[in-house]
Amino acid sequence: MKIHQLPMGARFEYEGEEYVKTGPLIAAGKAGQRMIPKYAVLKPLGGVEAVAPPVSRATLPREEVLGAFAAFYADCRSLVPEDRRPGLEDARERFLRALG
Repeated sequence: MKIHQLPMGARFEYEGEEYVKTGPLIAAGKAGQRMIPKYAVLKPLGGVEAVAPPVSRATLPREEVLGAFAAFYADCRSLVPEDRRPGLEDARERFLRALG
């Protein structure tokens, strides 16, 4: 099975290590996050379906998204060193512009 065939959160074995899919080509394991090549053959663990379920196209209310992002941004701001905050602020502005 290939990484793109696994649903998000699926457990699998790759090169003798156990991972959990956390992104399209990213997985988390004991040693941290790792990119899994598309060509890699993976061994599913725990009865994984062969194909990920279709993505829901449901939309969230704008206020809910902005509120969740504001909370996320506040947490990030407290974690980012002072000298890196201008970059964080730029990323925030790009995100808000992308929402329209």
